[in-house]
Amino acid sequence: MYTLLVEEGVIKVLEKLPQKAFRQVMLKLLSLQFNPLPHDCKRVGPGYRVDSGEYRAMYFVDAKEQLVRIVLVGKRNDDQVYRQFMRRFG
Repeated sequence: MYTLLVEEGVIKVLEKLPQKAFRQVMLKLLSLQFNPLPHDCKRVGPGYRVDSGEYRAMYFVDAKEQLVRIVLVGKRNDDQVYRQFMRRFG
């Protein structure tokens, strides 16, 4: 099982989500502990992305350390998540 590390900025975004969306996103994020590269994940630059409902999570996997680090969560219909991710990590 991988350790899940969620950055502080992601926690702030998650706190503002409607209850249904929060539940969907959290279930998806927690499932990454057991399978950090699910069939619906996509490689984006140095990391990965996974979708859950209307939201997208960007994350990194460190197989050696057994660590999944969630760095961004945002709306799927907005390219802002990609721009932030590539600006910070690309």
